[in-house]
Amino acid sequence: MHLLTIKPVLYVANVDEGSILSGNKFVDRLREKVQEENAEVIVLCAAIEAQIAEFEDLEEKQMFLEEYGLEESGLNKLIAGAYNLLNLITYFTAGVQEVRAWTIQKGWKAPAAAGVIHSDFEKGFIKAEVIKLADYVQYKTESACRDNGKIAIEGKEYVVHDGDIMHFRFNV
Repeated sequence: MHLLTIKPVLYVANVDEGSILSGNKFVDRLREKVQEENAEVIVLCAAIEAQIAEFEDLEEKQMFLEEYGLEESGLNKLIAGAYNLLNLITYFTAGVQEVRAWTIQKGWKAPAAAGVIHSDFEKGFIKAEVIKLADYVQYKTESACRDNGKIAIEGKEYVVHDGDIMHFRFNV
């Protein structure tokens, strides 16, 4: 049975602007209460989040966050906390027409990850070409990664990592 009480819980504490970095006594009490649960506590300020949502320019958003001493928005923290709590990761596929993110369970092997795209990819899996996200950020393009030997050819036992950029080879 999948009882509701055994599900992981994500607590979101909405605090005032002055408490956004360190929390407050209520956040401390919440953390104490849920310490033994399988839970995440995210601290954010809804007023700041509303202001962040109004910015369209990424640089302006970043400057606004820096004014408050924040590295990322509360929304990003919330998403990361949910992924962590649910044991999820994201890998990417990139083609000429489309770049897409795929969500899978942490620890999945390449064929299972390919199966998220289409069951034929899993059935006929041959290999995966994998670029680590850090390498892609450094070299900027797939061809530059290839020229610098940063594309790995992985088989059926490869465990997919968060941020991997993958091309699947299959035959059905």
